[in-house]
Amino acid sequence: MIKQWLQRNLKGDAVLWGIVLMFSLISMAVVYSATGTLAYKQKDGNTEYFLFKHSSLIFIGLAFMWLAHKIDYRYYSRLSLVALILSVPLLLYTFFFGSNINEASRWITIPVINQTFQPSDLAKLALISYLASMLSKKQDKLDDWKRNLLPIFAWTGFICALIALTNTSTAVLLFLTSLLLMFIGRVPMKSLAVFVIAGAMLGGVGLAAGQRLGTAISRVEAFFNESETAFQLEQSYIAIATGGVVGKGPGNSDQRDILPHPYSDFIYAIILEEYGLLGGALVLFLYLALLYRGLVTVTKSNGAFGGLLAAGLSFSLVLQGMINMGVAVGLGPITGLPLPLLSMGGTSLIFTGISLGIILSVSRTVKDEETLNVIVKANA
Repeated sequence: MIKQWLQRNLKGDAVLWGIVLMFSLISMAVVYSATGTLAYKQKDGNTEYFLFKHSSLIFIGLAFMWLAHKIDYRYYSRLSLVALILSVPLLLYTFFFGSNINEASRWITIPVINQTFQPSDLAKLALISYLASMLSKKQDKLDDWKRNLLPIFAWTGFICALIALTNTSTAVLLFLTSLLLMFIGRVPMKSLAVFVIAGAMLGGVGLAAGQRLGTAISRVEAFFNESETAFQLEQSYIAIATGGVVGKGPGNSDQRDILPHPYSDFIYAIILEEYGLLGGALVLFLYLALLYRGLVTVTKSNGAFGGLLAAGLSFSLVLQGMINMGVAVGLGPITGLPLPLLSMGGTSLIFTGISLGIILSVSRTVKDEETLNVIVKANA
């Protein structure tokens, strides 16, 4: 009975559904531990406050994921340009009038529900969908610079520059994802070299005109300064070192009371402290498994748009996860990027759910076509 219901309602890659469920359970457990003391101090002893809030957002994200996977992925091609155009005024509004948190205006507060919204999440999803759509339509015309490549390069550079006004790390991540998507989409290497140079210049302008230039420079300098370790990284190292192989156990973290943002930017350090090297390896394995299932969907997709769309969204999520984990263990400068599917968040969980739902939509269509082919052959 349950199996039949799942088969009717949860279409697409069953392994990917399982991976997302695993991430959700781990996220609720780790966020509950990482926010216990914070909730006790801020919410009059209600240590479950952030657990219930985060769990509610996870279920909302899963609901959006389910809805997105029920829609034929080809419709997202039509919506991508509209969403991209809509994201431009939202990004500009955020820069000038957005809620300022940690010296950056990255959020718009939604009235009535009093929930913050990051327009860069919408812009990232819209740009990846737009690139997948345009590259799939112009596969045989990518040598035509002015007519076909220029609009792609212009939109990518413009959106990344707008995001760089308030969020350097997200802009860099989106630029790298776009570059990878263009490479997969068979954009000539000479054109990609021009794109990198032009993109770096536009990104530099956005960074210089924005709010994060000083922060970006100081973080890069701190990373290369071997004589002094940033406070966040020092506390992260302590959490990782004391966690050992098997960890201190769920809820037994000591560094959650000292480490800044243990529930978002440095949640991987808390995972390593409480669950040890084994828990950290499991999380890394889940991200690699997510990437693998995304690439399986890419290879099985019959259309260029579906393959590029699944590839772009999979790489975006996993690359962000790798960067976050790399920062926690000292392999890169501090970025402020949350760990997708695990960090406590607001509307970012919803957009992550939509991204995964779109990948599942591509996978569902592939499976439906395979089933149809089997039926046709059986009746032939």
